[in-house]
Formats: sequence, structure tokens, C-alpha cells
Amino acid sequence: MTRPPVAPYLTVSPAAAAIAFYGAAFGAVQKALMPALDGMRIMHCELEINGGSVMLSDAFPEFGKVRTPLPGDFATASVSLEFPMAKDVDETVSRAAKLGATTEAGPMNSFWGTRFAVVRDPFGHRWMLNAPA
Repeated sequence: MTRPPVAPYLTVSPAAAAIAFYGAAFGAVQKALMPALDGMRIMHCELEINGGSVMLSDAFPEFGKVRTPLPGDFATASVSLEFPMAKDVDETVSRAAKLGATTEAGPMNSFWGTRFAVVRDPFGHRWMLNAPA
């Protein structure tokens, strides 16, 4: 399996629920999955989303200083998805919202020329959606 040159790696809990959400909301396809030895958490998952890769795992504080986003906390990073058509942005926002995401912006035609929206998934991660307007 060839790894992409850059891929976001999300800490999310529970990872199994996030994998299901990303599949339903963004059409993610699971490329790799490694369960943890404790039988409760996911140590690593690679998803293909919109032609790119997003990797994720449950939090493993025993192996490093990571945590899941805190409710109401400001995001320090976002994952950007680029779509070919404006309707893809609208449909993705609608689908994600029905599955529990919060719409933070749009969908709207931006001043920089794209159809744009921002959603916060139920696990606290922020997704920016763009397409030609």
C-alpha cells in the first residue's frame, strides 16, 4: 500500500463510531484497520476520502501526548475536502448534519469564488468543504 505524501491523523473517540460516521457522511472507504491489543480501541485506521487519505485512532495517552477535541473548544486544525461541483458541498453538509455534525458556516458562495461550508463532526473535528461556485 502506498502512503500519501501528506495525510491528517485524527485522534477520535470512539474511533469505531467515527469510522462509521465518515463513511456515511463523506463516503470514506476503509483501507486499513488495526485493532488495539485491549480489544476496546482502534490503534490505527486509514480511510480514503474524496481521493485522499485520513488516518485516525482512538486516544492512547499511554503512548503519547494526544487527546480528542474538547467540546466547545476552538479548532486548531481543519480537514479540507475539495469537490468537483457545488451541489456536492450542499449534499455533504446536509448528509453530515443529519448524522450529527454541526454546521459552522454555509453552505454559501464565498467571496473567493467557491461554494463553501464548514461542519464540525460529532467527534469535534472541523471539515472545510469547497467546490467551484
